[in-house]
Amino acid sequence: MDEQNARAPKPMLKAIFFDAVGTLFYLTKTVGDHYAFVGEEVGLSLNAKKLDAAFHSAWKQMPPREAINGPRDNDDKDWWRELANLVLEEAAPTIDELDRDNFFEVAYEHFAEAGVWELYPEVVDVLEELRPRFELAIVSNFDGRLRVILERLGISKYFRHVFVSSEIGADKPDPEIFRRALKFLELSANQVLYIGDDPERDWRAATAAGLSIFQLDREKNSLRDLPAIL
Repeated sequence: MDEQNARAPKPMLKAIFFDAVGTLFYLTKTVGDHYAFVGEEVGLSLNAKKLDAAFHSAWKQMPPREAINGPRDNDDKDWWRELANLVLEEAAPTIDELDRDNFFEVAYEHFAEAGVWELYPEVVDVLEELRPRFELAIVSNFDGRLRVILERLGISKYFRHVFVSSEIGADKPDPEIFRRALKFLELSANQVLYIGDDPERDWRAATAAGLSIFQLDREKNSLRDLPAIL
């Protein structure tokens, strides 16, 4: 097995945890395209390329958060509102507060729709193969909308548990999100393999929590490589 792709799972492996976005499914268009589409729905003419650049800039500006004991307020909706406001301030500074609020409410619902997301082509086959052998769960920096997305994409049935940062009170790359998921499932770190695509949020964070990892890098590998190494 290529060491770059995974640290060898132990024979006692009982569960596999997955990241969500970028691992199981992806956005059908850029964030800017989706934001521009939402803008049209609420009567605003917005530039998709400006929105996309502003989103990536705003994402970097959002400060990392300390873990808290318990769920975050309002299922993290206020965090997403703050992010969307930063995007609009940069890409469309003349929009007034009422239009901004209206835009956000429609955008928030928009990103829970199945048509916005698409499964990577190998996902269902791989999950079908793994489900009889391992307990499958998701650990993601997301909120309650993730369950709706999984349902609409037809893959919620494969996961016994879905751990999202808004409910667990910790965000990747803080390893605490993994520790809390392990505690809830009464598993030790060496019984779990984690699969994700982000070097910082997934690979380093899961390793710091003691999990084995599969480094998903879609330029070099895919989830299809997973059954063979197990």
